[in-house]
Amino acid sequence: MNSDPNGFGQMPGTEPSAPGTPEAHHAPAKTRIVEALMKLASDRPWVDIEIVDIAQEAGVTLSEMRDLFPSKGAILDGYTRMIDKKVIEGIGTDLAGEPARERIFDVVMRRLDAMMPHREALRRISMALRRDTLSMIALNRSGLNSARYMLAAAGVPTEGPLGFVKLQGFVVMLSRVMETWFDDEDETAARTMAKLDEELGRGERFMERAEDVRRFTAPLRAIGQALMDGRGRMRRSYRSRDEREAGETTDPAGAI
Repeated sequence: MNSDPNGFGQMPGTEPSAPGTPEAHHAPAKTRIVEALMKLASDRPWVDIEIVDIAQEAGVTLSEMRDLFPSKGAILDGYTRMIDKKVIEGIGTDLAGEPARERIFDVVMRRLDAMMPHREALRRISMALRRDTLSMIALNRSGLNSARYMLAAAGVPTEGPLGFVKLQGFVVMLSRVMETWFDDEDETAARTMAKLDEELGRGERFMERAEDVRRFTAPLRAIGQALMDGRGRMRRSYRSRDEREAGETTDPAGAI
């Protein structure tokens, strides 16, 4: 099994081993814990899954698990990174010359394929956490980190003024596509691909409008920045004058 600096040892392109099998027993502890949570979540309500249940299912002690994951949410983040890694390692160069839309389409479908063994668990987790605002905020933060790597794998830059918009847009788009994917039993994933195509079209239109707004407001932002710079210089000038006057007052030589 390949080594992994993050401690995840799942071989790229292979199905995850079911907990309790010889293959799962020899998998790294991080992988066993993530797989254990997915197994439990597939047939048990999220709120009923205790950390001791996950540790027992994974065959690790609570002490070992505490060293690796502080919470169930952290295990979900670990699952996200496992999927990120699998998608990135499977990306080739065959789409290098294709439009960005096609490259993103390919990355998202690869991601859904990688998550397919855990679709039921992910469906149940999604339904449970959507009512928990704090959990959704944490998941969105994890999603933004994942989006950064997924877009990089698709050759889409995420730095610059609209970088965050692209990242958040990817997170929202993937969430909407997954809602369709959860119930798409067609082997060809026709409904999922149609939904993905629709969301990508919507994203392109939104980015075009965002770029237009950015160009339109560029002069106003330049004026605002100039005003802020001017105020900064004035504050520094006043501060320097005050310091000089204070120095003249407190300097013993000034009394002579």
